[in-house]
Amino acid sequence: MFQAPHGYDRTPLPRTPPAPEPNSPTGTDASAVADTPRPAQRDAFFDNAKYLAIVLVAVAHAWEPVMDGSRATKALYLVVYAFHMPAFVIVSGYFSRSFTARPDQVRRLLTGTAVPYVVFEVGYSLFKRYADDTPGHPVSLLDPWYLTWFLAALFVWRLTAPVWRVLRHPLPVALVIASLASLAPGIGDDLNLQRVLQFLPYFVLGMSLRPEHFRLVRRPEVRTLAVPLFAGALVFAYAVAPRMRTGWLYHSTSAQQQGGPWWSGPVMTLVLFGCSVVLSAGFLAWVPRRGTWFTVLGAGTICGYLLHGFLVKGAVFAGVFATYPWLSDPAGEVVVSLVAAVAVTLLCTPPVRRLFRFAVEPEMAWAFRRDVVAAGGAGPVGGRAAAPTASGRAGVVRSRTSR
Repeated sequence: MFQAPHGYDRTPLPRTPPAPEPNSPTGTDASAVADTPRPAQRDAFFDNAKYLAIVLVAVAHAWEPVMDGSRATKALYLVVYAFHMPAFVIVSGYFSRSFTARPDQVRRLLTGTAVPYVVFEVGYSLFKRYADDTPGHPVSLLDPWYLTWFLAALFVWRLTAPVWRVLRHPLPVALVIASLASLAPGIGDDLNLQRVLQFLPYFVLGMSLRPEHFRLVRRPEVRTLAVPLFAGALVFAYAVAPRMRTGWLYHSTSAQQQGGPWWSGPVMTLVLFGCSVVLSAGFLAWVPRRGTWFTVLGAGTICGYLLHGFLVKGAVFAGVFATYPWLSDPAGEVVVSLVAAVAVTLLCTPPVRRLFRFAVEPEMAWAFRRDVVAAGGAGPVGGRAAAPTASGRAGVVRSRTSR
């Protein structure tokens, strides 16, 4: 039975346990047994979804240097970009439903989102400066470079979660905000605010979802409908690939900056939102519900997300794609896709996660009051959620009941 990890549903009252057997090692007091906390439970479906989504993210990033001149690859790129980040953001919103800015939640938000943002924004900026031989590249925490925009956006979205919970019609309000942002070129690049605002509806949609909605997309008939859905999306993407500006799917610029009239911003915002939600539902329909060999990797997607960029950009800076032009041929694109998928899979493994925990999942008990640390639980792996999500830990979704 699917259960919301830490949403609005109340945790059922514990049943009265049977009296312990004489000489039983389970304790001597029934209330002590009843009060024993249960270990956190993970939902394999969400771990599987996160892993598959992060593989698509890495593969799509690896396509960027080789897809010029390949209509088919660009069509695949357009379809993947239409739903992989929206799906991540929707799941992030779903796991943010219970965020009320409690001290322990704020602590997890800081250590699981703000700290990794600072570490990797500085790391990527220095990497760009020295690996790409651009000594003038700035190190700025206000202008996210490459992958780190998602952590900045997640931090802002989660802080606003209590606001969306009290509104009567939060999704229409979020769509209006995103539409207005799409026609405002003066917003600027601070914290990549265009993306924060234009992806906001997906986060708010996720906050509005309930477990039954995810059960619905996993019905057999929905899975069947997903096949012609993606087939049609690929055909359409192939038809529009020569004319379609990929910038619309990045949600990082206004309509005017895309070369379109002002009114095209709100129109594209609504059209892309509808397409992305439908494709995300089709993607989730095919995510395995039970544990698989890659389910355990779902807990390490933050590492896969933040680290694979060094490999992709490192290959670009080193001139790999320029030195080996055959990588832009169909066979080379297959090789690039496989290498990217294998690399991000390795980066999601438990040993890599443990190695980089100091940067992506720091406990930092020394920085917080003792009562806040105690309320947040012991150890850095308790109560994490997402990156791509949920309880303030980017990339690691824990499925558990409310406290």
